[in-house]
Amino acid sequence: MCLFCKISNKEIPSNTILENDDFLAFHDINPKAPVHILVIPKKHYDSFDTVDSSIMADMTEFIKDVAKETNIDKSGYRVITNIGENGGQEVKHLHFHVLGGTKLKWGHFSDSSPKNNL
Repeated sequence: MCLFCKISNKEIPSNTILENDDFLAFHDINPKAPVHILVIPKKHYDSFDTVDSSIMADMTEFIKDVAKETNIDKSGYRVITNIGENGGQEVKHLHFHVLGGTKLKWGHFSDSSPKNNL
């Protein structure tokens, strides 16, 4: 059982923002923005590549509700998912980062030179 499955099953505590029968949203323990929420399906999927696409419509609505709950829906926010090792995925359970509360930059790419990737 992965870390996020344990959080979903309440075996590990989290600072929950919103929850329903299918999804859970909680504060990231290593925030990259004033608002940094993780949104997970309660059912385990390794990543975006393995998720049943039929749940994505409901997950989209849930993420919009998280943005409203955290008061970033009007000012703007970013939704990110990382897929696989090169994509930066650290926990092998589908999750979306919802970031906001400030003007976001793309500084996390500053350590990568596109020329080195061609």
